[in-house]
Amino acid sequence: MPIQQSEVLYTAVATAENGRDGRVATDDGQLDLVVNPPKEMGGNGAGTNPEQLFAAGYSACFQGALAVVARQEGADVSGSTVTAKVGIGKNDDGFGIIVEISAEIPTVDVATARSLVEKAHQVCPYSKATRGNITVTLV
Repeated sequence: MPIQQSEVLYTAVATAENGRDGRVATDDGQLDLVVNPPKEMGGNGAGTNPEQLFAAGYSACFQGALAVVARQEGADVSGSTVTAKVGIGKNDDGFGIIVEISAEIPTVDVATARSLVEKAHQVCPYSKATRGNITVTLV
């Protein structure tokens, strides 16, 4: 169920200039980056790109969800990392993205790690936002 405007705790604000070949910055100045298409898409690759920014946000959010789930389960996920790989390619109506999420959790066995990752995928706001819209694979 979507949240209501009255339930919003924080709103991030970012503005882009010149789309994929320009600049993106947040209103508080914490993020101010040159964006360029990657070389694989005909760009110069000199700056970051929207897929890298999405991967960074998704991996950070997923890591937070993993920590929440671990606390609920009484599991230790200290020293863990989450990696998001975001791919972009052509589809029937232009372009689309796919995501692969992997987690390294050295403090638990493989079965527990898998269970924690699957539960994190259910509560992560990025996972909720993308569910049914793009392919997200947990590895």
